[in-house]
Amino acid sequence: MAQIQVSTVSKTFSSASNAPRRVLDGVSFSIGEGEVVGLLGPSGCGKSTLLNIVAGLDEAHTGSVTVQGRPMREQLGAGFRVSYVFQESRLLPWYTLQQNLEFVLQAGEFPRSEWAGRIERVLSAVDLTGFRDFYPAQLSGGMQQRASIARAFCIDPDILLMDEPFSALDELTARKLRQSLLDLWEKFRTTIVFVSHNAFESTFLADRILVMGHGKITHEIDLSGSPRPRCYDDTALFETSKRVIRTLEQHSVSPPSLQPHP
Repeated sequence: MAQIQVSTVSKTFSSASNAPRRVLDGVSFSIGEGEVVGLLGPSGCGKSTLLNIVAGLDEAHTGSVTVQGRPMREQLGAGFRVSYVFQESRLLPWYTLQQNLEFVLQAGEFPRSEWAGRIERVLSAVDLTGFRDFYPAQLSGGMQQRASIARAFCIDPDILLMDEPFSALDELTARKLRQSLLDLWEKFRTTIVFVSHNAFESTFLADRILVMGHGKITHEIDLSGSPRPRCYDDTALFETSKRVIRTLEQHSVSPPSLQPHP
């Protein structure tokens, strides 16, 4: 059974002053346990909206999203854990880094006896052990994103959702964080679904890429044959990313925000 099953999901935005806009149009796909899947497409094609629906944050849609055969809300009520990493770190500014991690552990009802071990494990993985007493404003943008990844893995999530988490960073910092993400994935084998408009980033991270355009999945690219761990200097990976770009050019169309609902 697929861990995540998205079936004919459609979403339309309406307003009093404009015609309804269809942003998702009958989207269907499945994701297996432990897969890393990228949603790739131009800005405005519905990627983030789809991710919010998968997360259960947006229920105003048609079609269904199930996790291990049950709606996400039911799974969350049964102790299933989902983490979400946004474009910004969204750390609580009045808490130190350690307190931010303690906050999610408390919300997740983890025994206090586990907190120190969990925090040490994830901070070590993202090389932030020496910054646990720093406030977010004292950390660089890249360090804040590393902290948000640590926070996401702190609760041992069954699914990790990421919405362009590296798009605001310079390329050198983004490369380090992508590698940190894959290092953590190697340890936890968490199912990851991420949104990106960066073809090389998607190629580096994903087992599969779902190309989006006009509110639909227009093409699927299987990268499971690319060996891991992956290396930025691998010429084969670079050639693969060029094929992904060509596929994106061929199979992406105008953003759905420009298309009125008939």
